[in-house]
Amino acid sequence: MRNMSFALTVASFQNHTKDITRRTGWNPLKPGEHFMAIQKGQGLKKGEHVRKLGECICIRNEPEPLFAIERLPKRGIRSEVEREGFPDWKPEEFVKMFCKANSKGKKKCYPETIINRIEFRRIHYEFHT
Repeated sequence: MRNMSFALTVASFQNHTKDITRRTGWNPLKPGEHFMAIQKGQGLKKGEHVRKLGECICIRNEPEPLFAIERLPKRGIRSEVEREGFPDWKPEEFVKMFCKANSKGKKKCYPETIINRIEFRRIHYEFHT
């Protein structure tokens, strides 16, 4: 089972308001596949361990340009940005943050970048490891 970091949205993951995540490089994740939500997986200091938040199942994984979040109507009663775990943000703020967080070295992210919109459901909750 693959690990997926939720470092920027731990609180919204834990309070069950996050059920969508946008990712680069998660094309192989198929509906029905399970993954483990973790607090963070990289940049752990000596002696730190991966903290598991809960097991999830992929409901939908669809490629789309990042800027689509700015144009999508609400899917249900909550906006896409709310479902991402940022209830007080505007879509443009989310796109800016996502691009900054996903631009490292030669790898750059732009609003036009095709990312994966992953809808998921939690199936097991907080682990202590």
